[in-house]
Amino acid sequence: MNVYKNITTTQLKSLSSSQIAELAQEIRETIMDTVSKNGGHLASNLGMVEATIALHRVFDSPKDKFIFDVGHQCYAHKLLTGRAEDFDTLRQYGGTSGFCNPAESEHDPLYEGHCGTSLSAALGIAEANRIQGKDDYVVAIVGDGALTNGMIYEALNNCAGKNLNIIILINDNEMSISENVGGLHRYLSKIRNSKGYFSFKKGFGGFLRKIPLIGKGLANFFKWIKNSIRKSFLSDTLFEDMGLVYLGPIDGHDVEKLSDVLEEAKKKHVPCVVHMKTKKGSGYSYAEEHPENYHSVGTFAIEQGAAGSQKACFSSVAGECVCNFAENDPTVCAITAAMCDGTGLTKFAQTYPERFFDVGIAEEHAITFAGGLSVAQMKPVLFLYSTFAQRGFDQFFHDISIQGLPLVLALDRSGIVSGDGITHQGIFDCSMLTALPGVEIYSPESYEDLRFAFAQAMESKALSVVRYPKGQEMVDYEKDLTFIPAEGNEYSYTEGVENADIVLISYGRICYETYRALRLLEGKYSVGMVKLKKIYPLDFAALEGLTASAKLVYVVEEGILSGGIAEKIAVALSASERKVRIRAIEGYIRHGSLQELLQECGLMGEQIAEDVVKNLEE
Repeated sequence: MNVYKNITTTQLKSLSSSQIAELAQEIRETIMDTVSKNGGHLASNLGMVEATIALHRVFDSPKDKFIFDVGHQCYAHKLLTGRAEDFDTLRQYGGTSGFCNPAESEHDPLYEGHCGTSLSAALGIAEANRIQGKDDYVVAIVGDGALTNGMIYEALNNCAGKNLNIIILINDNEMSISENVGGLHRYLSKIRNSKGYFSFKKGFGGFLRKIPLIGKGLANFFKWIKNSIRKSFLSDTLFEDMGLVYLGPIDGHDVEKLSDVLEEAKKKHVPCVVHMKTKKGSGYSYAEEHPENYHSVGTFAIEQGAAGSQKACFSSVAGECVCNFAENDPTVCAITAAMCDGTGLTKFAQTYPERFFDVGIAEEHAITFAGGLSVAQMKPVLFLYSTFAQRGFDQFFHDISIQGLPLVLALDRSGIVSGDGITHQGIFDCSMLTALPGVEIYSPESYEDLRFAFAQAMESKALSVVRYPKGQEMVDYEKDLTFIPAEGNEYSYTEGVENADIVLISYGRICYETYRALRLLEGKYSVGMVKLKKIYPLDFAALEGLTASAKLVYVVEEGILSGGIAEKIAVALSASERKVRIRAIEGYIRHGSLQELLQECGLMGEQIAEDVVKNLEE
C-alpha cells in the first residue's frame, strides 16, 4: 500500500511493530525493484532499511543531520524524506542520485561519495551547533569498512572529552566491497560476539525500576557498578579507550531495540559510538549469500539474480596484463584498496596470494606501502579508481615522486563515469598527477593500447600511470590511423595529416568521438587526426611538426580543462600563428549514462565537428 510515500515524521514515530515490519518490507521491495531496473548499490542498502527507519523515528531530520559515510547506502533515507515518487529515476540523467545530494534535498547535508569523511564533517557540524547554542544532533553512519580509513581515527581522536550531541553509528556488516581485512575486522568480530552485556544491562535496569517505591533509588545505586558488570561480559573497547561512550553491539534489523539504544545515546550529550550488526543484502537471498556481487550492480532479473559479466573489459584486461608479468617476474606485486573484483584482480589474488595485497579502504596507506615494496626492489602495481586516487596526492608527491621510486599506477574508472555521479567522476587525475616531476602517463583507447601501455610502464623507473575507462567493453570501430614510429611509440595519425588544414588531437576513449567528428568533416575540409598513447610528458616538437600545416589545431579531452593535457598542448603550440582550440570538461558532472554525459559536456562527434567549423570560420 506504499505506506512510506507520504509518511510524515510524526506518523513514523507512532507506527506499531507490525506497521514497522510492513514499512521495512515495502522499502526493501522498492529498492530491489528499482535497482534491478536501473542498476545501483543493492546489498548495502538492503542491510540499512531497519536502521534508517530507527534513525528517522529517534531523530528529526533535517534539523538533526545524518551524514552517511560513502553515501551509497542512503536509498531508504531517500524514500523516507520525500523522494519516493521520483525514486524510479534513480541514477538516471536528471533523476534521483544514487548518493547523498544536497542539491536534491535538505535532508542530505553533503555530497558523500568517498569513504572516511563522515565523522570529520559531523564533528564540524556538532561544534557549530554548540557555538550557535543549538541542541540539534548529528549522526555519522559509518560502515565497518570505513574503519580501515585513517581519517576516521583522526576524527575519533578529536571527539574525546567534548560535550557534543554527536552519535557515531557503526554499521557492522562484516563486508565492505571486498572482504574486510586486517586487525580492525578481527577486533569488531571480537566485540560483536560479546552480546550478553547490553541485554543484561537493560533487563537488569528495567527490573529494578519496576520495584515499588525504592526501584528508582536502587537503579541509581547500582549504576555505579555497571562497569564491573560490563567487564564480566566485555572488556573495554577501543572507542572507550579513546574516551568515547560505547553502546552495543545491537541488532541493526530490530527497529525497536536500535531505537531504544539511540534514545539512550541521545541522553548522554557526549560523543557516543553505537555499534549495530547488520546483514548485507538482508531480505534478498542472492545478495545475502554473495553480497560482494551486489555491491554495485547493473540491471538484472530479481527472480534469477545478477550474473557477473564474462565479457572482456578494460579492468579484466588490466588484471590479465599484470598476471602475465607476474608469471615471468617473481618481484611483481599487486595492491588494491578494497576493490579486488572491481579492478580485475581476482585471478591475480588466487594465483599469487603471497604477492597480492588488499589493504582495505585506505588509499593513502596503499600508495606509501607500494613505495616501501619498491624501495625493497619489488615491482608494485597499484590498482585504484581515479576518483579515489585523488585522496593520495601527498603520498604520490612525498612517498613516491620525491623518493624517485618506480611504481605502476593502474588507474581504473578514468574519464567520465556513468551512474555514480559527481563524487565518482575520474576527470581530475591528469591535472593532478602532471604536477609531479618525472611522472609518465598513458591513456589507452583499446585493449591493444592497454597492453602496450603496461609493457612500457613495467619497464619504467618512474611513477608510471596507466589510466583507462570504467570496465565497459572496448568500442571497436573502423579507423584509418597509421602508426608513427616516434620515440616511445607515442602517436598515431590519419593519412593526410601532413597537409591538413584542421588537425584534431585526442587520446583515450574519446578518440572514438573525435574520429566520428573527423568523418563528419572530411570531404568538406582537409582534416587529420593525432591520437596520443603516451599523454605525458609529450614531445611538443613532434606535435609541432605534425600540425605544421594546420590553420586550426583542435584538442579534445575527456578530462578537466584546468591543468589538463589539452591545456598543456595549447600552451606549447600557442607561439605559432595557427589557431589552437580546446574541447574539455569545465565543471563537475552529475549522474547519467555515458552518452548523456558526453552530450552534456559537448563531447559527441557531432558537437565536436560543429564546434570545429565554428572555430575555423571565426
